[in-house]
Order: sequence, then C-alpha cells, then structure tokens
Amino acid sequence: MSTLQSRLADVDRQIVAAIRDAGRQESEVTRIVVTKFHPAALVRDLAGLGVRDVGENRQQELTAKRDEVADLSDLRWHFIGQAQTNKARQVRAASCVVHSVDRPRLADALHAAAPVEDDVLDVLVQVNLTDDPGRGGVAPAELDALTEHLLTLDSLRLRGIMAVAPLDEAPASAFTRLAGYAERVRAIEPTANWISAGMSHDFAEAIACGATHLRIGSAITGERPARG
Repeated sequence: MSTLQSRLADVDRQIVAAIRDAGRQESEVTRIVVTKFHPAALVRDLAGLGVRDVGENRQQELTAKRDEVADLSDLRWHFIGQAQTNKARQVRAASCVVHSVDRPRLADALHAAAPVEDDVLDVLVQVNLTDDPGRGGVAPAELDALTEHLLTLDSLRLRGIMAVAPLDEAPASAFTRLAGYAERVRAIEPTANWISAGMSHDFAEAIACGATHLRIGSAITGERPARG
C-alpha cells in the first residue's frame, strides 16, 4: 500500500470511528482533501484512490490544478480560502462550492460573475470564531444579515456555514458555538444544513458538533512542499 493510500485509509478509519461515537451516519459527512501547495499530480493520485472532493485555498492554484486535470470530470472542487472581490469571476469559474463568503460585496461579486442565467453556485457563509476582525469570516453579529442578503441572489445557493477553530481555544468549545450559529442560519433558510468545519487536527471534535464537511490536508497529503 502506498504512503498516500495508507494515510487516506487511516484518516477515513478515524472519521468513521468519530461518526459512530457521535451516533451519526457516515452518509452525513463528506471528506474534502485539501491539496494546498501540492502539485496537480497529487490530485490525480487521490482521484485514483477514490477521492472526489478536493479543496484549495488560493484561486490561482485552484484554477491551474483544475485545468491540469480537466479530464477528471467527476471531481468536486471546493474553494476554502479568502477570496478577493476582483477575483470572484475566476473563483466562480473554477469552483463547485465556495466555503468562504464573508461579506455582501463578495456575495454580490460572485453573483455578478454567473456565466449564464441558470447557473447556480453552492456557497457557505464563513463566520469568524475569534475576536480578531482581521481573520476571515463574518462577525457573528452580522451573520443573519449576510445570510438574508445571500438569499436575494438567485445565482447562489446557500448551503450552510463554515469556520476555522481558533488556535487559542479548545476545538470542541469553538465548534459548539459554530453549531449554534448554524442553527441561526437554518432558522432563516432551513435547507442550509451544511457545516464545514474540522481539519487534520480537530476533525473528530467537529464531527461530534455536527460537521458535515471536513477539510483535511496534511494528515492525508503529508507535509506541504515549500512554495517556489
């Protein structure tokens, strides 16, 4: 068994155990493999191992990799990084899901970038779980207003909520708060039931708190190569 295959299998075993411990069903959780800074060849190797959901943090890298493995038409590409409004068209063109909508201007830019009238992009609201306004995500006090704004944009389909656990807080505590914010979003849009949370070091806690989409990088891909 290759090292990559072994790491993938080990993480998947841990995911299944966490799901069972939480009394949930495996069908409720999607594992996204984040390939930040790794070459497109790794995406091809992952696809060969059955991976269908791939995540990227940077628009340029997402676009380049998607183009390089364009023959793998059944991959689902997730943009999980901070997006600039002037890159909204490129982000939308390369993404199946955008996890990091955190302000009305970005939502408007993604909506304006719809290539055709009937094209619909899946999006999630990113909420900031820290006290640092410089971190990505909408402030909790502004969550309801952003959610309502997204629902006015018919080329965007609100799927749920996303967050990153703070470094200075226990993941279980942070994800418990996130679950409360997710309830607020569902109170406005009942079908928006995705919770994107949990990375290599805290996905078990995220699953226990209701995460539906896990963003796992180095535990599967190995250490990221140095940027050139």
